[in-house]
Amino acid sequence: VKGTSMIDAFIADGDLVLLSPVKNPNNGDMVAAWLEDRQEITLKHFYLEGDTVRLQPANETIDPIHVPANRVAVRGKVVGVVRSV
Repeated sequence: VKGTSMIDAFIADGDLVLLSPVKNPNNGDMVAAWLEDRQEITLKHFYLEGDTVRLQPANETIDPIHVPANRVAVRGKVVGVVRSV
């Protein structure tokens, strides 16, 4: 993962995040989500709420991201983290 660390999710800058392909994640799964409008990928907890997806950060001080379900693509479910040295 390149960018901001996710200490509350036990992911630090430079760590390698392992993903498992998933088409229909369960609510609460941590996923790598492609945000079409922002042209970026983010690691967040996934919640499908009607026709909207809430991407909830592990850090409670950061606001969730709400996007139309048809504007987000889940690239995989987080299944492990390899700590950088």
